[in-house]
Amino acid sequence: MSDWTVARAAEALLAAEDSRADREPLTAEWPGLDVPTAYAVQDETLRRRLGRGERTVGVKLGLTSRAKQQRMNVSAPLTAWLTDAMVLPAGAPVPQDRLIHPRAEPEIVFVMRDRLEGPGVTAATALAAVGAVYGGVEVIDSRYRDFRFTLADVVADNASSGCFVTGPVSVPPAGLDLALEACLLEVDGQIIDSATGAAVQGHPAEALALAANGLGRRGHAIEPGWIVLTGGMTDAVPVPPGAKIAVHFTHVGSIQLAGG
Repeated sequence: MSDWTVARAAEALLAAEDSRADREPLTAEWPGLDVPTAYAVQDETLRRRLGRGERTVGVKLGLTSRAKQQRMNVSAPLTAWLTDAMVLPAGAPVPQDRLIHPRAEPEIVFVMRDRLEGPGVTAATALAAVGAVYGGVEVIDSRYRDFRFTLADVVADNASSGCFVTGPVSVPPAGLDLALEACLLEVDGQIIDSATGAAVQGHPAEALALAANGLGRRGHAIEPGWIVLTGGMTDAVPVPPGAKIAVHFTHVGSIQLAGG
């Protein structure tokens, strides 16, 4: 029998984050950790974040690309929480002093106009609830050594949340074909990857619907004004100190990010 509990796991993950000390996956010591319990850990870490003064500003999706799902042997994305402490102001460097091993990935970002609550949300109804579309870069970080974890581990760890920045260009969702919205990922002046919105569940609105339905099963909804990071369009790239990251989207602008 394991002496691990939801509260102990949440405390351990927040302690690793706060001290910038990576650790072995929870499942190395808690092999019975399953995904529903991992979401309970995630919700408990959010409760503790709110208790220390953070504010919920949205949700993020992870494992939205088919390739990433195949690597993890899962069939659907996972969801996690965003708080105001994760917002990176435009032009600010990656905060190396509070991240363990940051990696950056380009994302299509929604800002919600209407409340979205599952079950039964479709891509069409999800997109109809969106107020604006932005380009974004999420800087993911894992509390686990070498980014090595199971699905339950990464769910508990809030889907490797770190920080995120949104671009300066806002476009109404009706004005874009998001499946064809392209991005180029540039590192130190060299283009190293590219993708379109189709890499995110075929269409980012599909990812949004999956998030709303998954949260609905857990008794949550996506609220007006919330930010939704729909998932990495490309694989994430390391952001060591001194690195220069740039992401160029077709219609929603460019974002420059310094490694700090």
